[in-house]
Amino acid sequence: MNVFLLTMGCAKNAVDSERLGGRLVSAGHRIVASAEEAEVGIINTCGFIQDAVKENVDAILDLEAMKGGGTLRHIVVAGCLVNRYESELRKELPSVDLFARAEDWDRIVDWLAEADRGVVPGRARRRVALGEGAPWTRYLKVGEGCDTFCSYCAIPLIRGRLRSAPVEALVEEALTLCREGARELCLVGQDLTAYGTDLYGTPGIRRLLTELDAELPQGVWVRLLYMHPDRMTEDLVDFLCGRRTVLRYLDVPIQHVDDDVLARMNRRTTGEHIRRIFRHIRENDPLFAIRTTIMTGFPGETERQFGRVLDFLEEAELDRVGAFVYSPEEGTPAASFPDQIPRSTAEERYARLMELQSGITQARSELLLGRDLDVLVEDAEAPEMGESWSKTAGVRGAAAASVSHRASSSSALTARAVMSSSQRANLACALWTKARVTCQGSRPSRNASHCRLVGSTPRVARRSTTSSPRTGESFSQPMRQAWA
Repeated sequence: MNVFLLTMGCAKNAVDSERLGGRLVSAGHRIVASAEEAEVGIINTCGFIQDAVKENVDAILDLEAMKGGGTLRHIVVAGCLVNRYESELRKELPSVDLFARAEDWDRIVDWLAEADRGVVPGRARRRVALGEGAPWTRYLKVGEGCDTFCSYCAIPLIRGRLRSAPVEALVEEALTLCREGARELCLVGQDLTAYGTDLYGTPGIRRLLTELDAELPQGVWVRLLYMHPDRMTEDLVDFLCGRRTVLRYLDVPIQHVDDDVLARMNRRTTGEHIRRIFRHIRENDPLFAIRTTIMTGFPGETERQFGRVLDFLEEAELDRVGAFVYSPEEGTPAASFPDQIPRSTAEERYARLMELQSGITQARSELLLGRDLDVLVEDAEAPEMGESWSKTAGVRGAAAASVSHRASSSSALTARAVMSSSQRANLACALWTKARVTCQGSRPSRNASHCRLVGSTPRVARRSTTSSPRTGESFSQPMRQAWA
């Protein structure tokens, strides 16, 4: 059967969808790009916060309408939302044919085999790349679940306790992804610093990165997503900076810097520890790219405590900040805390934070002007009539970099990106390859390219999309980001 597979939520869900897709293809099904082409619509859901729940339910209702109109034969709802609200979903969504919990992919394949008698269930464990651009950047999920139990977070309720994948299995999977064309491997997990504690009795991230350093082909880099500040140390920073494959980029979600707020969040760190770690990162490399996540409106947060966050952002000068308004999640301790902050107050604080960070991000981007940068080229617009493809070209009004159409996938290209207040240096190439770019121009705007680091060299980051995804693509978590 033709299957439309829609991924909602985070990168970890994207990996799950690739694993489900591999099983579906092995069983003889065909993954199609749109629900209009499909007989079966499968949604791999997110249930992280209530905004995400609403977005997911809306997507299910869209498929219900298509089924009612005769476009789809079957609807399958899987993943985190089912883990969290299966009984409620069964009552409210009677037209859904199958509900499956996260990682219960074989159940889906078996059910489809019964629905389509000509198909034999497959049990292959391979992944298939889904969505546009997938071969270049792939996610390597190191484990599932979380043992941290932050007071506001429902992840342990949805996904359970930490379950790490063995180092050997992850290295083998990484090499497979490289053979399939990956040039960037994004390590994802709820907390990479906790990886392996359930298997080895101690954090295994150093062991994993050491093995990847030894085994990955030259030119492949590793991006680390979600390093919990509780377990970040100066020694760990030094270790990461010494890895051949690890980008000079870290995503360290701090959520707050006030000690009292952190304690009520059950974050087990302090504002001073966070400051010390970020200072040490920048001492290793002033251009080290740092991203964090901050929550506004946590129960009991005072204006003075929020002010400490703003002071911290001015002091730390982070490259990127993702912020979101606190959401009281059912089943979490924080949902029953006194002094719940009005949503309007939390949103006002969010707006002030993002306005401040926007200017900081712009200033950080200016540091990259005039520098040669190694980048991952992902796609490009075709040149206009009369224009030629060249190895060194300026960004046109459409803000796309021109590169050689004769280059092989392994070649190093040179492109010149001119960043101005009205242009985004969107470095891209239909040929997945690496390129070197020199950033020039006036003060970048919020829509200008932001750069991230590889070794000691910045790389240009991609901008996320907010448009409805095609098959295999992910809706982002309802988390707003400051982009330079």
